[in-house]
Amino acid sequence: MKKKTNYKWLVRVVLISVVASMVFTVASSEIIGHAGYVVALVTLALFIAIGVAFDIIGVAVTAAQEAPFHAMAAHRERGASDALKLIKNADRTASICNDVVGDVTGIVSGSTAALLAARLIEGLGSDGLLFPLLISGVVTGLMICGKAVGKTFAINHSTAILAGVGKFIHVLRFRKNPSK
Repeated sequence: MKKKTNYKWLVRVVLISVVASMVFTVASSEIIGHAGYVVALVTLALFIAIGVAFDIIGVAVTAAQEAPFHAMAAHRERGASDALKLIKNADRTASICNDVVGDVTGIVSGSTAALLAARLIEGLGSDGLLFPLLISGVVTGLMICGKAVGKTFAINHSTAILAGVGKFIHVLRFRKNPSK
């Protein structure tokens, strides 16, 4: 059975993407502009890690089977029903994780790397391409390698990954509304 294109969903994804991109870009610019090199590098590493982590979740949700989570939900394990919702909406979950968060963090990692390279050039008085090339190459390599390794990990451990994500969502939901 083919699913129809849900235009409301597409508009929502575009809006989420725009807002996420703006938030990450502002955070990156503020941190890189006002922090030392170590904090700037940690920020860049954090953007890369977020992109890889969400890519792992997006792949895991498409690879996971519902059956283990039905069993967990029957035993009232925390987060099982949340993980089931993610699996039942795997197309949307993967779109948010891989396309929105993953792609936005990839783009923002690149612009953060460029900002960091510019700061290094300015701070060290260099006028060459060495810093931009090195930083760009390392960021690209880490992002691609992390996502490649993460995909294999996500496929092989999708149940454990989604069980953890489900528990995390449960905790967030419980903190928001303790009566549940």
